[in-house]
Amino acid sequence: MKAKKVLPLLLSSAVLLGSFASRITGRNQGVLIAMGGGNGTPEIYETWRNLGGGKNARVVLIPTANNPGEDIAPVINGLKQVFGVQDVAVLDTKDRAKANSAQFVAPLKQATFVFIDGGRQWRLTDVYLNTKVVPELRNVLKRGGVIAGSSAGASVLASYLVRGDPKSAEIVMAEGHERGFGFLANSAIDQHISERGREHDLEPVIAAHPKLLGIGIDPDTIIVVKGNKFEVIGKGKVFHNGSGPPTVLDFVRQPFRPAQTEAF
Repeated sequence: MKAKKVLPLLLSSAVLLGSFASRITGRNQGVLIAMGGGNGTPEIYETWRNLGGGKNARVVLIPTANNPGEDIAPVINGLKQVFGVQDVAVLDTKDRAKANSAQFVAPLKQATFVFIDGGRQWRLTDVYLNTKVVPELRNVLKRGGVIAGSSAGASVLASYLVRGDPKSAEIVMAEGHERGFGFLANSAIDQHISERGREHDLEPVIAAHPKLLGIGIDPDTIIVVKGNKFEVIGKGKVFHNGSGPPTVLDFVRQPFRPAQTEAF
């Protein structure tokens, strides 16, 4: 059985999540899925498949955050297996002019599921911000599609980009590299939290930008944002921090051990 909780963004959680809920409700018809790294789990793959179109899915992979020379074949084959499809379109370039071309973004116009793989998030923003790519990704959501990101691909979904410094992933706030794709407004997303001891790393971000909601996600754990609900599925924890004192959210308990959610 899935390890999950559903978080209604209700007035009872208004101190932490009220402004977040008001900004995402009705903005996108689609679904955002952020994973804190790892290889995923059967429950996560099932979520991707069910929301992303199943065997009729049109899948796009964006591996641009990957380290140079990294083999993307296992990711392509994994996506084919998850969805039962024959083809996965790959969008990858370091050339901003190419990224801004109609030919490059054409696969996004039909996509039902887009997966943004991990690596270093600055590689994504440096080439794709202020090109045709980000508006076409937003159109995927407007059509009711899914954009999923893992690790760096999760962080870039937020409006504020953490660990965007090209010099080091240990630099949480980097001037000139603080803008994400903005699909999740007024938020900052960090990843690999428990695995790398990052439980408190978003605190300076929230102190400097108190209107942001900070979300930290463990590996093999996802948040699924749809409408005004925030769902947690996976093995690990999801940490959160907003303006004001950190508060543990009151989840609806399931009769099985759920993925845990804690305040920073």
